[in-house]
Amino acid sequence: MADPWQECMDYAVGLARRAGEIIRGALKEEISVMTKSSPVDLVTETDQKVENFIISLIKEKYPSHRFPFVAVSIGFVVNKKIEFGIVYSCIEDKMYTARKGKGAFCNGQKLQVSGQEDITKSLLVTELGSNRDPEAIKIILSNMERLLSIPIHGIRAVGTAAVNMCLVATGGADAYYEMGIHCWDMAGAGIIITEAGGVLLDVTGGPFDLMSRRIIAASSRAIGERIAKALQVIPLRRDDATN
Repeated sequence: MADPWQECMDYAVGLARRAGEIIRGALKEEISVMTKSSPVDLVTETDQKVENFIISLIKEKYPSHRFPFVAVSIGFVVNKKIEFGIVYSCIEDKMYTARKGKGAFCNGQKLQVSGQEDITKSLLVTELGSNRDPEAIKIILSNMERLLSIPIHGIRAVGTAAVNMCLVATGGADAYYEMGIHCWDMAGAGIIITEAGGVLLDVTGGPFDLMSRRIIAASSRAIGERIAKALQVIPLRRDDATN
């Protein structure tokens, strides 16, 4: 019996790879850089080209489907529940994929989180984000100080939510947290984390909410909950807010 969602996922993998080719080609040329919400939230002509490319082909093949995504991160969500996700790290040529109940993979190799439960031995990944409101910056830096003082092993920043989460899925990092991102930043990689054996939590330690614009993705619930205890929450407008 045909599996329509597998067909959707296979199609999305192809889109991600073709979008990666566009990005690799653009890196060899001069690019024009614009800003989005602030001077540090950058969007290039290539970003827009890739976004338009993916949207046009998805609409062509699946006129009734909508995929939340950014750059080469694609998630398929039904009733705010992630069914499958794809993250293509095009420079490394690493294709991360996961489908609910089917496991997570990178270039066909099954992924497994580290399972680390000792926060003092944990390597975390996060980002400073694009919000330059002085109060938000103060909270972000204070949260890093609180975590480093536990102490944890260290904190790294790779540059994108999707790749940060995939690092946790591979076991290369033990947890990722961030506030201020969006559902499309988390949807593709969120299921890659859970299918690799990790957990998704709200930054308060409660259940993860895709629309909340905040996340802890961890290799174990123990580490996720310990991170939550250290974090001060930044007030954010939800992605599904209507007014």
